[in-house]
Amino acid sequence: MSRVRIDLFSSLDGYTSTGEPGSDNPMGDDWGPLTAAYAATRTFRSKVLGDTSGDGTTGVDESYAAAHFDGIGAEILGAAMFGLHAFPDDPDWKGWWGDEPPFGTPVYVLTHTAPRPSIPLQGGTTFHFRSGALEDVLAEAITAADGLDVRIGGGIGTARDFLRAGLVDDLHVMIAPILLSKGIRVWDDLRGLEHTHEVTTEVAESGTIHVTFRR
Repeated sequence: MSRVRIDLFSSLDGYTSTGEPGSDNPMGDDWGPLTAAYAATRTFRSKVLGDTSGDGTTGVDESYAAAHFDGIGAEILGAAMFGLHAFPDDPDWKGWWGDEPPFGTPVYVLTHTAPRPSIPLQGGTTFHFRSGALEDVLAEAITAADGLDVRIGGGIGTARDFLRAGLVDDLHVMIAPILLSKGIRVWDDLRGLEHTHEVTTEVAESGTIHVTFRR
């Protein structure tokens, strides 16, 4: 049976990075240090950067990075994570993930500009654009996943919408050992999540704290 999964990044003081839509730095200045441990893993270098050298960290952070990609049959993204805000009126814009995105599954993009034609790309990724209720889009993604899991890929607003709606089975948060004092707050309006999900924690060699909520 499909499970609904989210992976998020947070600072010690509960913030995630935010950038300016349409800028050359869409994820924000703090995204690098916030995700440094994940970006150093062997899995990230292989899956996202296409690095076949085998370089990268292989400890606790790597085990969570590998799990992030394991067993995913469909993905749901917010419009900003696809990159629609960069060129919202360009019908030829295919997002900022390149010709072979790292998903390899159907990806459902939540946007008020739907309907839009689906975009098939190399490596098995096809972007579909939907404007319906979260529950309806999730139901379509679960069907497409065909027994595998559905990942809510972000951004943070989309992730929090699914969490507040009670639609998430597994939430994994990588808490970087840094203080940001600004950005988007991760935990607001999620009171009581520990009562509906089992909570586990693990500290990686990098100092990153991995907190998992599992229904």
